[in-house]
Amino acid sequence: MNNGNPTLPETGGTGDVLPNMIGRRKFLSYVGLAASAVTVVACSKDKNDVPEGAINLGSGDIGILNYAYALEQLEAAFYTQVIASPYSGMSATEQALLTDIRDHEIAHRNFFKTVLSGNAIPGLEVNFSAINFGTRDSVLATAKAFEDLGVAAYNGAGQLITSADNLVLAGKIVSVEARHAALIRDLISNGSFADNTVVDANGLDVSKSPAEVLGVAKAYLKSVLYAGNLPTS
Repeated sequence: MNNGNPTLPETGGTGDVLPNMIGRRKFLSYVGLAASAVTVVACSKDKNDVPEGAINLGSGDIGILNYAYALEQLEAAFYTQVIASPYSGMSATEQALLTDIRDHEIAHRNFFKTVLSGNAIPGLEVNFSAINFGTRDSVLATAKAFEDLGVAAYNGAGQLITSADNLVLAGKIVSVEARHAALIRDLISNGSFADNTVVDANGLDVSKSPAEVLGVAKAYLKSVLYAGNLPTS
């Protein structure tokens, strides 16, 4: 963090870096987020019907920010593992790009933790037993699923945010997540930045409710999240 702004490090590509590497790296360029521009109100500490051992996300904008924080924790943990144990045959180009994404997700995670401060949920325990980190297909398919889910989550949560400042924050982050999603699709199949699985008939990105998103995400979490106090409209 630098004066409240997460700084995303750029990593230098080596080896078989593609001629258009610089363009792809710029494609992932990060929009700075100023913590001072975010409105954080007191958490209501709602605990209605929270299952024993579950983590309560909270209510109102705090709940939505914790919801986003949970997803960023999941993505940061995934990409950290990807880079810690590169899959067989990972090229220098792919390692550089995936490292950039890892750094973005870590910055997002740390940003939410700082903004939420005492209202932040604890660190989550992940469950990646279904992912084969040794193969490119498994890693990129999972990355695609996580990025698509993240974009849909931010799109669905936007209408639930009451603070204009928080809405701007979500808009900045979802633009970065959308770049991630397009980049991963391009790595899987060059030129395939999006398709009808993530874009609806009106040409708009798909959106999902917190209940839908967490229903998918829970397969990759040991921690149990309770979203019963999140706004629904």
